[in-house]
Amino acid sequence: MTSSPRSLTLSLLPDRYTVLRFMPEAIPPAWAMKGDFFSVTRSKDELSVVTNIENLPSWEQAQSEWHAFKVHGPLAFTEIGILASLTAPLRDDAVGIFVVSTFDTDYLLVERTQVDKAIRSLRRAGHNILNSEFQSEGIKENTE
Repeated sequence: MTSSPRSLTLSLLPDRYTVLRFMPEAIPPAWAMKGDFFSVTRSKDELSVVTNIENLPSWEQAQSEWHAFKVHGPLAFTEIGILASLTAPLRDDAVGIFVVSTFDTDYLLVERTQVDKAIRSLRRAGHNILNSEFQSEGIKENTE
């Protein structure tokens, strides 16, 4: 197994997402499983859904708006510390995250109001952020 304090490349996906919680026995809604990125995770306690905010039907309410950073992969299962190298600087700068992992890579979801802060934090930690032109609260920061 190899340690991974290396610089990683991430892309800021262009869409906006929401995270929803359903009862554990709920059937995943078909509307939630549209688009280039979504996640459905069931445990004995809940059914969690990450979906494009545009997928929400009129009767569903988004609790918050999230943006996703995709870690360029594929990442080997033998690489240790990938998430730690990303989450530690975000933790140090008080940026909350929601993580989704796939076989090949990881996605870090950050609330809309913290995207600019997350970009700066990840860059300071030596990571490369692509597609990072982001506008929040009237301030446009082109960080490509």
